[in-house]
Amino acid sequence: MAEADAVKSLSGLLNGIAQKVYYGNSEITEELLKSELYPELSQDEFTALHHKMKGLLKSIATADMDHAQLEAFLTAQTKKQGGGGVSAEQAAALSRFWKSQRVRVKESLVAQSRWEPSLRGLSWRVDLQAAASRGDAAYSGPVTLVELELGRAGQDSEFVCLEFDETRVNQVLKKMADIQESIDRIVHST
Repeated sequence: MAEADAVKSLSGLLNGIAQKVYYGNSEITEELLKSELYPELSQDEFTALHHKMKGLLKSIATADMDHAQLEAFLTAQTKKQGGGGVSAEQAAALSRFWKSQRVRVKESLVAQSRWEPSLRGLSWRVDLQAAASRGDAAYSGPVTLVELELGRAGQDSEFVCLEFDETRVNQVLKKMADIQESIDRIVHST
């Protein structure tokens, strides 16, 4: 029974760490996790366990380990000498946790790494001026209207409208070509 309780407590600790670190639940604190899951451990013992599990989860999540990578990583951790490694039970709990939470943790990391606001949509059209305003006979040529839809996660979109003449469109296209060249250089050099 004691082993089952230890596995439950470790699973709860891993879920608590994930709630705080990856899912943004500020109600989860180290003190809460200690009092609910490990009241029998000293503060130093719990802090060491908490930091070890948090570090392992960070390593696993940052590498977005698949099953084979995870097993190799955990095997190496169980073979570590001294207090730096993990027990077989801890490795099993980490493996179960990662199998059930991998997708959700990855989604959270991706969401946390996005620049905000992000581009949600883009639409454009070309307008031809039918007549000059105020009776002027000057014709300025076609204009391009671009509408950008920008938004933050969980909020309504904002719209930005831009107007370009032919010269500005060519300048934007040149800048985009420069960006594409830079991306191609990076992608092909790695």
